[in-house]
Amino acid sequence: MKIGIIREGKNPPDKRTPFTPDQLKNLTRHYADRLSFYVESSPFRCYSDEEYIEAGIEVVEDISDCDVLFGVKEIPIAQLIPEKTYFFFSHTIKKQSRNRKLLQAILAKNIRLIDYEVLKDESGNRVVAFGRWAGIVGAYNALWTYGKKTALFDIKRAYECFGLEELNIELKKVQLPPVKIVVVGEGRVGGGVLEILNRLEIRQVSAHEFLHYYFEESVFVVLHSGDYNRRKSDGGFDKAEFYANPELYESNFLKFAEAGEILIAAAYWDPAAPRLFELKDLADEDFSLSVIADVTCDIDGSIPTTIRASTILDPVYDIDRSTGKEIAPFGSQTSISVMAIDNLPCELPRESSIEFCGQLEKWVLPSLFEENAPILERATIARDGDLTLEFMHLTDYVYPHE
Repeated sequence: MKIGIIREGKNPPDKRTPFTPDQLKNLTRHYADRLSFYVESSPFRCYSDEEYIEAGIEVVEDISDCDVLFGVKEIPIAQLIPEKTYFFFSHTIKKQSRNRKLLQAILAKNIRLIDYEVLKDESGNRVVAFGRWAGIVGAYNALWTYGKKTALFDIKRAYECFGLEELNIELKKVQLPPVKIVVVGEGRVGGGVLEILNRLEIRQVSAHEFLHYYFEESVFVVLHSGDYNRRKSDGGFDKAEFYANPELYESNFLKFAEAGEILIAAAYWDPAAPRLFELKDLADEDFSLSVIADVTCDIDGSIPTTIRASTILDPVYDIDRSTGKEIAPFGSQTSISVMAIDNLPCELPRESSIEFCGQLEKWVLPSLFEENAPILERATIARDGDLTLEFMHLTDYVYPHE
């Protein structure tokens, strides 16, 4: 079986890679009689062509003779090769309008699409993700944004650091006043956020303490879904019911927006669930959030101030409180500064790629030799020109006028 590693084609190009040179070298030895690896030449990848060549991996201009193709971000439609099996983040399962044509093209070209986002174990837990690194960089960028907005400290951008070690050195420059930080989300992403906050030795407090106590130091709270959602009928909360029928619930988040100054949003959001707040809430004089780092970057999703994705080179835009419209970053002392980069792990691409490859090695590569491997079947969105049964709910998304 021939495995091809795609040159990222989305603009701006993503620097991450599913497989690093050293890891491919080891995998070539391990699967000597079963797999061969080919890397499509790229001037942007965080590991150079020369590093792959030195590891004994063939670097090519054409990967069309490969059987299975691994990428990271969405692949431009013109670069899709018919009749292949692809692994990448398609960003289609939430019916993202910007990728409708991509999924239509995948079906038209009889491509089997296996999406990393839905690779899960038997218990339904995701097994292949960059989440930890999104959380690390997202939390760091929240602090960078706060430093720029307040002029209290100045740290390098994450992408200017060679790796996590240098990033941790930069964190020593952070000097926070008694600011309250709201963290929404747990899991891998939330864990990455906590790595940064714990590195700064910021004190974690309970939701009750966060809302009702005064502190002479910076503190943060990690909110669970029951902390900021309540049943419409009686104000109660039942976790199983909430995940099964989120439309029965409404947001109870505003009290945290009134108590906190920085929000780091790192929770998966179901479009049927309530948003944390609405744009009209920004005009309330009690709404105290001034920096929002939306790690999830769901456009017009749980965080309504995320009206578009920002970029690594242009990471922040502001939202005017009275109009809800975008203005220049840090353009007003009273506006809300939004960091909503949609490829945060790309700021530390080498280390995040190493961890990602380890997950693929454990969960995906062995399954390639298993007929109808359950983990791959569950993550297959399209095959043979049609949506799979698991993803038939995307029919109206792909064919909106039929």
